[in-house]
Amino acid sequence: MKAITYRGFGAASDVLELVDLPTPDPGPGEILVRVHASGINPSDVKLRSGARPGAVMQYPMIVPHSDGAGVIEAVGEGVDPARVGERVWIWNGQWQRAFGTGAEYITLPSDQAVYLPETTSFAEGACFGIPAMTAWYALYCDGPITDKTVLVTGGAGTVGRYACQMAALGGARVITTVSSDDKAAHSGAPEWINYRTQDVAKAVMDMTNGAGVDRIVEVDFAANQPASLSMIRPGGTIASYASASQMKPELDFYGFMFKNIRLHMLIVYQLDAAARGRGEAHLGQWLEQGALSHAVVPGGGLSEAAKAHAMVEAGQKLGTVVLEV
Repeated sequence: MKAITYRGFGAASDVLELVDLPTPDPGPGEILVRVHASGINPSDVKLRSGARPGAVMQYPMIVPHSDGAGVIEAVGEGVDPARVGERVWIWNGQWQRAFGTGAEYITLPSDQAVYLPETTSFAEGACFGIPAMTAWYALYCDGPITDKTVLVTGGAGTVGRYACQMAALGGARVITTVSSDDKAAHSGAPEWINYRTQDVAKAVMDMTNGAGVDRIVEVDFAANQPASLSMIRPGGTIASYASASQMKPELDFYGFMFKNIRLHMLIVYQLDAAARGRGEAHLGQWLEQGALSHAVVPGGGLSEAAKAHAMVEAGQKLGTVVLEV
């Protein structure tokens, strides 16, 4: 099979190689998926570049990418043979494993391949493992959000765009922050604030008649902490999946304590089985209904992986860069 690999950290054009590898066989409890689309997330390019603190190569060779979609072609011992031929989307393909979705085939535990309805293309399914599930968990980790007011920071981002949609589907009022009119349109949120030209905290308080918001889906905890503290209602939740501006921010502990705020720093790779199962069921229902729109950025084929990685690193895209396999 063809696969993208790297054997050391560095620039995509320097370390990514398209090579031939043996097609793997599924072991007990595993499935073999013929990959049709491989999603590239910022975490994939950071891992490949060695940008994470204390990064070391955990394996002599890595096939990158955690997200993908395809068709089950074979199953191992203990897996229902009826799954053969099933369309699936994949999560944690390369999380703590050497072999991700950047190849024509991947074997992985059966529960890491989730039914993908015909209403959703493979390229769209390759956006689900990290971006869509992160959005779902940030919104629903504390239960239903019906009649709540939700602020999604960075609504034009891949996670943010899904969060805007999912919050509205859950019956919440949705407000988002963006940096331009074009990004506001991309987010799909009916209420938005341009954080470059407006005071976000003041705008939110004006829009909510001084009440603030019940939940914040946060893309940069450090940068937005002061505004978030002023906007969040007592008893609210701030669910943050990143803090790129400052990785070790100083916490206004008593400010949050006296408002009885729950701070939830989340990473989708570590979801427990029960929470993930709820998320998969919720997302599957929306997919069956065609209720979600997906921002897919075509990245070419496996041979164009280095260029696709560079697109993600440059940040000059609205959506998930997906390779057609």
